[in-house]
Amino acid sequence: MATLVHSRSQSSILDRVGHIFETVRARYAQYRVYSNTLDELQRLSERELDDLGLNRTMLKQVAHQAAYGS
Repeated sequence: MATLVHSRSQSSILDRVGHIFETVRARYAQYRVYSNTLDELQRLSERELDDLGLNRTMLKQVAHQAAYGS
């Protein structure tokens, strides 16, 4: 009986650790989308930004929306 309880505890801990790593991986992927989007937007000329209806003060907000939604 003690072995069964121990196996469940170990499995639960491994599940939690796996979940933590998956969360970190997903958040890092979102950060990379934010960073890459911001870099690309910052490379655009004023005319290109104007064609998109954007100005430089909006770039971080647009990149954040692209990466994290809302």
